[in-house]
Amino acid sequence: MKIIDWSLHFYTLPYEREIVWANAVEKAGIFALLQIKGDNGATGIAEGTIKPTWSGVSVRSLRATLEDFIMPRLLTVDVAEPDAVRLALAGIPENRLAKGMADTACWTMRAMTADAPLWRQLGGTAQVDLTWAVTRQTPALMAREAAQMCERHGFRTLKVKGGQGAEVDIAALREIRAAVGPEVVLYVDANSAYPGTEALSYVRALGRAGAVVAEDPCPLQPDQGFEALQAEGGLPILVDRYCTSADDAKRFLERGAQALSTKPGRIGISEAREITRLCAKHGAKVAIGLYAESELGTLLSLQQAAAVPNELRLVAAEQTFYLTMTEQVITKPLPLSEGRVTLPETADLSALVDWDKVKRYALT
Repeated sequence: MKIIDWSLHFYTLPYEREIVWANAVEKAGIFALLQIKGDNGATGIAEGTIKPTWSGVSVRSLRATLEDFIMPRLLTVDVAEPDAVRLALAGIPENRLAKGMADTACWTMRAMTADAPLWRQLGGTAQVDLTWAVTRQTPALMAREAAQMCERHGFRTLKVKGGQGAEVDIAALREIRAAVGPEVVLYVDANSAYPGTEALSYVRALGRAGAVVAEDPCPLQPDQGFEALQAEGGLPILVDRYCTSADDAKRFLERGAQALSTKPGRIGISEAREITRLCAKHGAKVAIGLYAESELGTLLSLQQAAAVPNELRLVAAEQTFYLTMTEQVITKPLPLSEGRVTLPETADLSALVDWDKVKRYALT
């Protein structure tokens, strides 16, 4: 199966409110949609989130990367073979978002060719439990949002965005706990906000306040400091920011990592699957991390999330950020109930793209 044509589209989707990330403040998200077409009539798609502080790409640089060397290389291989695609992309250093999008688009085209939902081809189940991420605000507002989202959608796991100062983070955690009750699972992502010298006391404080996982409490490297933090902190340390490839995963796992984040929206389905395989081999857990996807990107990332066995999952999948957006480019909303989404029995995921809205919200 060969790719005979491809196209790239960019669009902007507004948020309900201003979102404060660790390294950016936004009122809308910018997304790229890659569409490929095969010589057998099948179509594949992938979405990428354009955030320079996350992916290190801009609209122009992503387009140039795909035009200049990603797609020309893929046009020469049999994309029906996942290993052939991965080998072709492995020869290109860096550029993880562009390579991940190309890889995921090939997976979705294979699903259409096989006339079977991708999640089923990957060995998954249609229903996936989800986590809501409570982004940075005052502790009172974070607690209010947490309670509203748990009541509205039935979420039983909350990811609390930290990094506002240890005292504020702990206060937010305690106010959220008071607002949602004792049964909801809470964990904290500090986005590497604190120095390594403060990480141990911070992680221990999170544990005392009721968190079950500490994600990126400080800049993490696979070294003795990480080993000590994992051994002495009392909580699993979830590695995200510095684990963006299977090679990164190997280095952390060799240092005793108990949990790694894998993001199909950041690195593609194949690399996410390889990290999952390595975690299973080493007895570690996997978190399917958010990449601020739209509802369309969420649908694509959840194809892989659905394939992660329950015994390997650290927490419920994080793909819920799309709920902050007031517009989408998908033809049919994902059915979400009791904190769980049901994936469609659709082999052709490209058929779920609302192309009128892609044009309406096109980035100019």
